[in-house]
Amino acid sequence: MRRQVFGRLALVASFLLLSLTPAQAQSPPPDIRFGAVEAFQDPVAAAEAGVGWERILFYWSELQPAGPDDWNGYHVPDEWLNQAAAAGRQVVGLLKNTPAWATDGLPGCGVPRGLDLPLDDPGNLWAAFVRRVVGLYAGRVDHWIIWNEPDIAPGTYGAEWCGTTEEYYRLLQVAYLAAHQVNPNVTIHLGAVTFWHDRTYLRRFLQVATQDPTGAEYGYYFDVVSLHIYFQTESVPYIINETRAALTAYGLSKPIWINETNAASNADPPYFDLPGANFQISLDEQAGFLLQGFALALAAGAERVAVYRWVDHQPVDGVEPNGLIRLDGSRRPAYDAYRLITTYYAGTVRARESRQPQFYLVTLERSGGQTTRVLWARTAATVTVSLPALAAQGLLVDQRGQAQPIQPANGSYALALPGARCADQRGCIIGGPTLLLVEGLPTAGEAAPPEEPLPQPGAPVGDSPLPTPTPIPSTATPTATPTSTATPTATPTATPTPTATPTATPTPTSTPTPTATPTATATPRPIETVSPTALTSYPFLLLALLLIGGALIWSGHRKG
Repeated sequence: MRRQVFGRLALVASFLLLSLTPAQAQSPPPDIRFGAVEAFQDPVAAAEAGVGWERILFYWSELQPAGPDDWNGYHVPDEWLNQAAAAGRQVVGLLKNTPAWATDGLPGCGVPRGLDLPLDDPGNLWAAFVRRVVGLYAGRVDHWIIWNEPDIAPGTYGAEWCGTTEEYYRLLQVAYLAAHQVNPNVTIHLGAVTFWHDRTYLRRFLQVATQDPTGAEYGYYFDVVSLHIYFQTESVPYIINETRAALTAYGLSKPIWINETNAASNADPPYFDLPGANFQISLDEQAGFLLQGFALALAAGAERVAVYRWVDHQPVDGVEPNGLIRLDGSRRPAYDAYRLITTYYAGTVRARESRQPQFYLVTLERSGGQTTRVLWARTAATVTVSLPALAAQGLLVDQRGQAQPIQPANGSYALALPGARCADQRGCIIGGPTLLLVEGLPTAGEAAPPEEPLPQPGAPVGDSPLPTPTPIPSTATPTATPTSTATPTATPTATPTPTATPTATPTPTSTPTPTATPTATATPRPIETVSPTALTSYPFLLLALLLIGGALIWSGHRKG
């Protein structure tokens, strides 16, 4: 009888053990720096991938469609916010779209009526709306972006603001003051600029802002600068640096967020008929863009980065789908790349880039003594790179998530970087397939390696300048025109030379908890390994193991 009881207990214990998947047994908080637009559209995938923050649209025209006394709470369901909170994902709201009743201009992009009235005047419709929405969601949404892409001129495809630069500054000023009336902890973001539509816009805006005698007291009514960067890998540091230079020119220092970035593929079978596609980008190149762009953003000092978007929009003729996830729920290779970012870029405390004529190296120093080095070729040629070892063994991960342990030879690694496809008419807008080299601290008694890469005779040294990009007129978001690089006839061996002082990555608004340290032999796809410490954290798992062990002992005793 007792044997039957133990047998049944063992069966139950086995079920409990199997029901605790690795994802449940090891779920560290996400790194808040890495985000996605509208992650609520697939919250399960977002939780699995460790999305740290998401942007959600709050349309004024949807929240108050009929008038100032109307309120449509179904526009942003509480379920979206609750799911985000449960997954440790911060929500950032974007306010835009003037309702027809609130403007004398065009609905959607028109300047709100009464914008120049005092803040507490009922006729200042925008101030009243901001107070209501910010007050209603205080504590659940404390970051608000004020409008979207104000640098796109009225009448241009994609324009969302039909007012002047001065009117946008007033819109921002009213939003800042009204929001702080109801939420003293609120953070106000400048509407994200595209840069290429109007390269002078930010400087002209800052000129308007800094002429306001009341502005300095309030930080010129914004806390964060927001950017949208698409399609070309090397646009990421270029635009960040241009943005920082504009701020510096006006004596300002503000955090910089990239709240949209991606390189949508025009080569996905369900969307193969895209004769008017603006860029020639494969699915693998889209994945590589994320790995390269996020690494360069960290090295350039961006505080946060988010991909646009999490799930595809409804298909539009001639428009590439942006989602990491298709409408049928299937996942593109870019989704796997995003998971590598949230796994092997998480906890970065210092980042630096080394830009060479034929390849890029971004070094991410992470909490817990780990280092991730991100490498890719810049041209169509395969290039072999020699890197100094930082530990006795590393983990080499390709951009599809395949991982293998790797040992250095004579204190260094020799890595072959496949060449870029360079199929776009503009040249190599995205680098070749990306490799990650992950290492921990040196073992006890092992000397720390040199900081500089090992020299090799005949290797190219020095830096190559960034291209001078120019806007590309199109119906899609413009990007940069790269300077083409000649393809070498032989496979060179190069040693990277750092081109900049290491940049400490900005401290996020909410300090992230470092992710678990991956072991050298772990396979990061599906990136769900159970560490020994995780086992001791789950009573059900321990109970299951004890019951199985007891059952086996009892069974052996009875047989003996």
